[in-house]
Amino acid sequence: MHEWITDFFRDTFQLDLSDKPVELWLLAAAVAVTSYLVLRLLVGLVGYRLGSIAERAESPTAGAIAELIKKTRWWLLLLVALFAGSMVVELSARVQSTLQSVIVIALLVQLGIWANAALGFTLEHYRQQQIKKDPASVTALNAIGWFGSLLLWLAVLLLALDNLGFDVTALIAGLGVGGIAVALAVQSILGDLFASLSILIDKPFVVGDFLIIDDYLGSVEHVGLKTTRIRSLSGEQLVFSNSDLLNSRLRNYGRMFERRVAFTIGVTYQTPRDKLKQIPGIMRSAIEALDKTRFDRSHFSKYGDFSLNFETVYYVQGPDYNLYMDIQQAINLYVHEQFEKAGIEFAYPTQTLFVQRGDAVESNA
Repeated sequence: MHEWITDFFRDTFQLDLSDKPVELWLLAAAVAVTSYLVLRLLVGLVGYRLGSIAERAESPTAGAIAELIKKTRWWLLLLVALFAGSMVVELSARVQSTLQSVIVIALLVQLGIWANAALGFTLEHYRQQQIKKDPASVTALNAIGWFGSLLLWLAVLLLALDNLGFDVTALIAGLGVGGIAVALAVQSILGDLFASLSILIDKPFVVGDFLIIDDYLGSVEHVGLKTTRIRSLSGEQLVFSNSDLLNSRLRNYGRMFERRVAFTIGVTYQTPRDKLKQIPGIMRSAIEALDKTRFDRSHFSKYGDFSLNFETVYYVQGPDYNLYMDIQQAINLYVHEQFEKAGIEFAYPTQTLFVQRGDAVESNA
């Protein structure tokens, strides 16, 4: 068994295990094991210490650094420990070069993991700060995070290939040609992707806005790279592709600062003229008595089929639909009370029949 292992290392790595004393190999192994254990202990202690500091001081920065340290992979520590052990013995140039290349690639991957985690922490911290101040900025975070991760890992891949001796310049050129072919094959996906960027830059709506799209309506829950998800009033989730959504005519009630309300009431034709003149004042008093309202006008607008119609216009100073309904209900109750006191009757559909007796018709003839 010992001879087979010796032959394997000599033939594969040009490493002869028999040319050095056993004590030297045992020392190298001891250095590697000790280095690995020390590194694992050090990473664990530093991560725990920073986590405790972040919890006591409520410091997001210390907490983020602690999470980054905890994401240190065991295989990187193992490779570093093996490199430390290899320093004890004199290895061939090929083995040293191979080990160094493996360590560099592992370090690049670990740096990618750290950078990706740091990007995620940064975006999440920004999200928590801006979600109440500027919801539009939150919509952009999904696309920024996705593109940032893509560019990061692409850079790691190119650096790793360059370390292995590949011609990265030719590879980039090949990827460009291949990218054109892929783009032609996935036009619809890319269309939704660029539509997502349009939503990100132009911001026609953000998470939380209430939209009406054709016959559909609901609040925006999530804006993704391909689809936007909306929660309807009846509870189900509506999913729209980003390109179709931008090509539709949207009614965004989330950008409404105040709501204009126009409504009509009708009173009977038998209502005296002096009471008709009181109605606009009653409507004004009903609206001005409420908070978050602005009276515009109230007029005797027209003679209806069975009623004298008064049109009233006012503004609700807020986009909330429930607020509007509460105000409208209060106005209706106030008007009903005042009409009851003044003896003004609301009109309702009526029809008057004029009956002419037969003998009267004959006498006229």
